[in-house]
Amino acid sequence: MAGERKAYPLRVDPALWAAIERLAATDLRSVNAEVECLLREALKGRGVKLGAPAPVRRGRPPKEKE
Repeated sequence: MAGERKAYPLRVDPALWAAIERLAATDLRSVNAEVECLLREALKGRGVKLGAPAPVRRGRPPKEKE
């Protein structure tokens, strides 16, 4: 699943969403990144082993060879 992300519509209580937004701002993350971090921490706390998160590719895509 390298580089792929699963999109999932999430319905959340407004108070919970506001708390996540505050955490994200404190951690200088997007809300999406904060939710992913919280999910990883919760799974780790339950003893679920995950691989390392896929690195996020930023910037322009490489030029295609002609």
